[in-house]
Amino acid sequence: MPKRNTVWPGVQRLVLGTACILIAAALLLVSDTGRRAGTLAAPRSNAPRRVAVLQYSSTPPLEESARGFLDALGELGFRDGGRIRLTWYNAEADMPIASAIAREIINAHVDLAATFGTPALQAVANANREGRVPHVFGAVAAPRTAGVGIGAQGPLDHPKHLVGVGTFVQPEQSFRLARRMFPGLRTIGIVWNAAESNSRIYTEAARAACQALGINVVEANVDNSNGVAESAASLVARGADALWLGGDNTVMSAVGSLVLAGQRGGVPVVGTMTGTVEKGALLSSGTNPYENGREMGRLAAKVLDGIDAATLPVEELFIPYTEINSLALEGLKGSWHVPLDLLREVDTLIDEAGTHARMRGAPAAAAFAMKPRS
Repeated sequence: MPKRNTVWPGVQRLVLGTACILIAAALLLVSDTGRRAGTLAAPRSNAPRRVAVLQYSSTPPLEESARGFLDALGELGFRDGGRIRLTWYNAEADMPIASAIAREIINAHVDLAATFGTPALQAVANANREGRVPHVFGAVAAPRTAGVGIGAQGPLDHPKHLVGVGTFVQPEQSFRLARRMFPGLRTIGIVWNAAESNSRIYTEAARAACQALGINVVEANVDNSNGVAESAASLVARGADALWLGGDNTVMSAVGSLVLAGQRGGVPVVGTMTGTVEKGALLSSGTNPYENGREMGRLAAKVLDGIDAATLPVEELFIPYTEINSLALEGLKGSWHVPLDLLREVDTLIDEAGTHARMRGAPAAAAFAMKPRS
């Protein structure tokens, strides 16, 4: 992956309110690769197209989506330093920082803005209401509920400058798989941030799925990642058999705290967010973020090739992807286990020998016979 221009780590801990935004705007003039925001000014006709990317946080799903995006762009002839000049920003889960970056990107009149994550989509869309810059988004659960002008009348019902890929995952599958691993599953605990529209959509869907399956739900709200550990511990104390993580960027940025709270209480973390098993969760059943990122890259290439974004559809892409970390079974209360038949449905398995990937549909006995994935 090309080196990214990540300007923001640690800034959110230093500034608050208006001061945060003012300092953020100043910092946008500096890049660790020697680039400056001024490099996003309008190019000469023979200059590379200027692409500015805003990634909301460094969570595994967004990292994998970004990797797919870059790979697809490269395969279609748009490589950094060649036909495009890429500037990459990461807000590290700080919304005021994301908003400040978004304003700088739009004011620089780049040829294309790309965003990963619902908060990043919202930040750039709000800064770009006049449609000065074409905007491609990805890693967004429910684009039509994000409040950015995408309607429900069809794939072309969107602002003329805005197009992208939605990736909503139905929570029911993760609950069904968790119950297969622990038939005694009765209560799910959910830590979530009500300020995130994507998290609200996932939590509402999780409530409905649990009701249909006869599973109780206990909840705790957080405003930022610092409250995740305490909130998760409170849910364990209220009888949660497992902690569930849907499409919540705040909680995902503190998934280590969520996992640790579960371990201390003898309950696992399950959910829809891919990449969490590598952080100690037991199960994730969601969509393949890399492939979703690739589709976003293909859309971006079309816009860079001169196709009007208004003629392109907002896509909904779901590619099932299930991961299990058998090491997370250690220390759990109850009879949590991985049934052999479940291996037929798993794309990634972590065990004592390492991390393994397989092709979907392989026989259970040979499902993970390949070498550990690097």
